[in-house]
Amino acid sequence: MDLQQALDRIEPLDAASLEKAQQRLDRLAIPRGSLGRLLDIGRQVAGITRQQKPRISRKRIFTLAADHGVVAEGVSAFPKEVTPQMVFNFLRGGAGINVLGRHAGADVQVVDIGVDFDFPSLEGLTRRKIARGSRNMTKEPALTRDEAVQAIEVGIDLVRQAALEGVDIIGTGDMGIGNTTPSSAIIAAFSGLPVESVTSRGTGIDDAGLAAKISAIERALALNRPDPRDPLDVLSKVGGLEIAGIAGLVIAAAAHRIPAVIDGFISTAGALIACELKPVIGQYLFAAHLSVEKGHQIMLERMNLKPLLDLDLRLGEGTGAALGMFLVEAGVKVLTEMLTFEEAQVTDGQRKKC
Repeated sequence: MDLQQALDRIEPLDAASLEKAQQRLDRLAIPRGSLGRLLDIGRQVAGITRQQKPRISRKRIFTLAADHGVVAEGVSAFPKEVTPQMVFNFLRGGAGINVLGRHAGADVQVVDIGVDFDFPSLEGLTRRKIARGSRNMTKEPALTRDEAVQAIEVGIDLVRQAALEGVDIIGTGDMGIGNTTPSSAIIAAFSGLPVESVTSRGTGIDDAGLAAKISAIERALALNRPDPRDPLDVLSKVGGLEIAGIAGLVIAAAAHRIPAVIDGFISTAGALIACELKPVIGQYLFAAHLSVEKGHQIMLERMNLKPLLDLDLRLGEGTGAALGMFLVEAGVKVLTEMLTFEEAQVTDGQRKKC
């Protein structure tokens, strides 16, 4: 399935499924609405899947890794060599995403979509490299348009395979030194806001590093002039390969009617590209958490998404998505496992008394 075919398959959530789910939720043996957003989650999953008894049993988090040429501008506290080193750590099972993925009961699929390193064939590593990282966007476009589309279609294919394997929910994650810089550039391009208002310290850069980062983004935007009316132009001019792949993940999740939990700032940049291509995709998404990155809230508001958690997370990798999956599963179980007043033979205190 190519990008256009996937976009063409995506429809709004099924209204009948949403209404039926709401009717059941209104009859649960609790004061109406007393489980708050968990009820909304269950209803949304019913609408996504078109099932009144949806299940969340097989979970998968995709951690997409790629490098960024803009690192040459001093925008990160870490060198780009850390990207492949962290991929090896993922494969050893020792990273944050491995720990929280195990906690959530989710498989973690590590994908080399654009790391500037030649990995051998390794168990647990999916090799789908489009290029050896993006180019330095302060000097030229980060990607060609064709590279951007290819990376999106890698994400689409990953979810296609997951759907064939019976995966019920996906989470998005990232690894790429320097990738908060293109993420800030993306939201600056779409929103038109000053770069400094959507740019934070990423891996913990000092004041000089932050100034260099803001300057790099401003120069990249001035040079490349990404068109906010053309999401693929924004992605190719100032994006990254893992961001493009994440856009493909959420596009395909919507096309296959699979709920998708997006992680933090970088994952949301990818999801934002997808939603700018087709806004209805936002109905299929759950925002796991609110990142400490300043631009994240602006992205979420643009997509009409409300984060499930606010824990001051800023690691990426899919760690927030793992925690968010746990809550989505809880919302589904509320819908499917709790009894109604009639089933529990409990008097409905909300019923009007004679």
